[in-house]
Amino acid sequence: MKQNSRVNKQKFTIGMKKKLVVLFVIVLLAFVGLGVRLILITKNNGEEYEKQVLSQQQYDSTTIPFRRGEIKDSNGTILAYSEKVYNVILDAKLLLRSDKYVDPTVNALVKYFKLDGGEIRNYLSEHPTSQYYTLAKKIEYDQVAPFQDLMTPGSDTYDENIQGVWFEDNYIRKYPNGTMACDVIGFTTSDNIGTYGLEEYYNDTLSGTLGREFGYLDEDSTLERTTIPATDGDSIVTTIDGNLQTIVEKYIKQYNDEHANKARQGNGANNIGCIMMDVHTGDILAMASYPNYDLNNPRDTSKLIGMPMVDEKGKLLVLEDQSVFDSGVYMTEEMIADFSDEETYRQLNALWKNYCISDTYEPGSVSKPFTTATGLEIGALSGNEHYNCNGSLEIGDWKIHCHNTYGDGDVSVERAIEISCNVALMHEAQAIGKENFTKFQRQFGFGLKTNIDLAGEFRTEGLTIAASDMTSTDLATNAFGQNYNCDMIEMITAFSSLINGGYYYEPHVVKKIVSSSGSTIKNIEPRVLRQTISPSTSEKIIQYCNKVVAGEEGTGKTARPAGYMIGGKTGTAQTLPRGNRQYVVSFMGYAPADHPEIAIYVVVDRPNVALQDDAKNATWIVKRVLTEALPYLNYPMTEEISDKEQAELDEIRANMVTPTQPNQEDGAAAEDGNPDGENSEGEKAEETSEEGKADEKKEDAEKQKKDKKEEKKDDTNIWESFDVDETTGYYIDPNTGNLVNPENGNEMGGDDLPDFTGAPTAEAAEGKSSE
Repeated sequence: MKQNSRVNKQKFTIGMKKKLVVLFVIVLLAFVGLGVRLILITKNNGEEYEKQVLSQQQYDSTTIPFRRGEIKDSNGTILAYSEKVYNVILDAKLLLRSDKYVDPTVNALVKYFKLDGGEIRNYLSEHPTSQYYTLAKKIEYDQVAPFQDLMTPGSDTYDENIQGVWFEDNYIRKYPNGTMACDVIGFTTSDNIGTYGLEEYYNDTLSGTLGREFGYLDEDSTLERTTIPATDGDSIVTTIDGNLQTIVEKYIKQYNDEHANKARQGNGANNIGCIMMDVHTGDILAMASYPNYDLNNPRDTSKLIGMPMVDEKGKLLVLEDQSVFDSGVYMTEEMIADFSDEETYRQLNALWKNYCISDTYEPGSVSKPFTTATGLEIGALSGNEHYNCNGSLEIGDWKIHCHNTYGDGDVSVERAIEISCNVALMHEAQAIGKENFTKFQRQFGFGLKTNIDLAGEFRTEGLTIAASDMTSTDLATNAFGQNYNCDMIEMITAFSSLINGGYYYEPHVVKKIVSSSGSTIKNIEPRVLRQTISPSTSEKIIQYCNKVVAGEEGTGKTARPAGYMIGGKTGTAQTLPRGNRQYVVSFMGYAPADHPEIAIYVVVDRPNVALQDDAKNATWIVKRVLTEALPYLNYPMTEEISDKEQAELDEIRANMVTPTQPNQEDGAAAEDGNPDGENSEGEKAEETSEEGKADEKKEDAEKQKKDKKEEKKDDTNIWESFDVDETTGYYIDPNTGNLVNPENGNEMGGDDLPDFTGAPTAEAAEGKSSE
């Protein structure tokens, strides 16, 4: 036993130990060297090797879309929202794991989504390792749900052989009211970017933040996923009242339908625009123009039919052989069919533009109150001045006519607004001077953007004349709204300051921004930018403009809605080239007459009638809009209603889109809760008798006033001695052969305004401007 123990001890010799130590040292040095090498690799080439490793791995990464915020009207009605839809995604690699999956899956895709089975099989054969291929986009849930049941264990239709298909969330923009407020709202592109209107202006607000889901996938396509959720966009609440918007659009369309193809081929006018505004806040209550388009299908070319074509610069297309008396080249279905893609897109861009903020024109006599207000504010006018109008005034060697070429006689400052006398306004402008005139033009905002919160507002800088460049004829024509340009939002914003005490409010369409959870993020309060005139001047302008509607000679009498008194100003402006008999007619109105709260501005650009020079084309719309809108806004009737007005009112009420309010007669119930209007002493019959006598007296007084007016007209209106044109009912001037408006003596068809491009000629110097 001792011998064996001695032998075992000798097996692990000193030499062996030395060898083991050497081996240990070598291994240790190898690991140290390897560690150093790894450190150097990581330091110098780490990114390169990382990319190589990552490139050999498989990742499943998908984008999670956000829901775009809603657009609502002031009553909470949804004008635009995003609806969830689904993209059908094919995972070829997963589907091809077994041949038994292919036929059931392909057949189901064909059945439920109407896809081409042959194309799916071709893709599978050509891309067997693909894990992401979009088979269909923007499929609504009702179509997706039955297919999802096929893939859901436990459902009645579950089929375990349906594999390799999944659904990716997406959203599409929906506009539940179609064309309603299309110019205000705008629309989105296929990649969810806002275009035009609120969609573009508030794109960053309405847009949210994309989310992402990602992770490493092994051969079985299983691994933990990391999800960063999407953040939905905020919603906006507008100042637009959907009911008022509907009223405005209804009557604009009615005007168009009644005048389309009337005097020429095409729409009822080249453009029709209407804005309603709260004069004490700058809130836009309604804004619409015609032609319009369907927000759900903005590229519908049928909406182009009847529109005038535009050229490459977006201007009205004029052909070389076209008469100056033509208002444009109007598109037909046949013309549109032959358009190239570029031509079609150009015309669609013209359709999508908001006429109320994107187009400029010479405003005409709507600007006359601004001239008078300037004179009153600087003290150049007291309001007691009188001028003699003999039908024209020579300014700077130019003979510029009044709309009444036969003269208005003695004209006060107030009557100048009432009858829209150009000669009186030219005298006022001379008293004001070009320095003060141009200063107040800027004060009123002409030549400046209003910065309304809508995309596409035209920059009007350069469309007014600086004092250093203004001639005496420029000053004269600017005084009655010709020879400078503005747009509709510029004009109604400025006019609101004339009638609200002189406060210029920045116009806006959005009043509140709301988060996706419903909490208010921001309230947009009314913003006063400056004071244009004093309250006393504002009161005088209201007084003068009330006469335009209420006065015996008022040019805007046809704008008065049944049962109400309003104020305002008519406008009729010539287009270029002068003498082409093409006009932009308008009416600026406000209510109530004595304490204005809302303003309405209607512009009709080249109405489709034989004689365009008539503001009735605009007052027709204003009257009908306000007849329905004022009761909706709970303004009580203040005026008696004639039988004719009652008939018109009944007709309008039959087609109202808003609840009717009791009229003056309906609301004549007695006080103290007596529904029959009978007083406590039983004197109802006696009161009725007294009221009847009062009505008779009033009718007699009105008849006498009318008789006096007719007598006055017989004495003063020379055109009433002319022959009458049986077709139009207008008088015929025996000297010129031109037609004369029987109401105001406006001579139609003459070369109204001179073309101030050179020295006056005998013919050009005989031009006149319109009302």
